Amino acid sequence: MIDVSGLRRVYAEGGLSREDLTGEPMDLFEKWLRQAIDSGMPDPTGMVVSTVDGEGQPSSRMVLLKNYDRKSLVFFTNYGSRKALQLLNNPRVAILFPWFMLERQVAFLGHAEKLTPVEVVKYFTSRPRDSQIGAWTSHQSSRISARAALESKFMELKQKFSKGEIPVPTFWGGFRVFFHSVEFWQGRPSRLHDRFIYERNAAGGWDISRLAP
Repeated sequence: MIDVSGLRRVYAEGGLSREDLTGEPMDLFEKWLRQAIDSGMPDPTGMVVSTVDGEGQPSSRMVLLKNYDRKSLVFFTNYGSRKALQLLNNPRVAILFPWFMLERQVAFLGHAEKLTPVEVVKYFTSRPRDSQIGAWTSHQSSRISARAALESKFMELKQKFSKGEIPVPTFWGGFRVFFHSVEFWQGRPSRLHDRFIYERNAAGGWDISRLAP
């Protein structure tokens, strides 16, 4: 086994003070997202989505952020996937943006709702054609015998949809996550990291607190 106990580095890229904060969490999130994109890191819109099954077992996976506003985050998936089925049963969800290259993390807590058909169609038609076919090919999270079966199905569907527009699969769509908590984490030396949490209050605004690292 690899001894990972001694693997560490000093976080010294910067800090996060109360003066850096914005009244709305998404203003700061957007600033950090732009810096993540400009940094050239791979998949700056990649986010870890964590859901819980009926027995209380959590599971996590990476998806891509495809839209956002001041109240929500949007991602797309197969409605037969494990995450989708779990969200339909229990809409509570956690989302994490692990921007390790910038020594930053942003964590959201909230609940998920299915997107409207209009929202799904609008995004699906914007995808590359092969990605559209890929959505038809994969019954996400189901067991398959071999990769060859997946590739064979893809080629079959590519031929089927060789002409005209590709319709949206009835089993494919997305979720909008409405968040009530946003935490910003900035790495600092000596593990004295900066953490600030925004929590939505009864008046619809945000209470901001500094958290111990």
